[in-house]
Amino acid sequence: MQKQLISEEFREFLQQEIALSSKDLSVVFNNQCQPSDPIPMLLWQYGLISSNQLQLIWDWLDAQVRLQSP
Repeated sequence: MQKQLISEEFREFLQQEIALSSKDLSVVFNNQCQPSDPIPMLLWQYGLISSNQLQLIWDWLDAQVRLQSP
């Protein structure tokens, strides 16, 4: 089963701004059923982040998309 890879920037955001440990991220990656499973939702479903943190992650991801758009 192929796992979703995340960018180094996203990993750093999750660890520095959301205060997730490498172990927290490993739990999600090791239990990911489909490569397309959204990492933020899995973090929330596993109780690793609050709904407020989930919104911060969505906002950060949205900002990254806008930065990359022409």
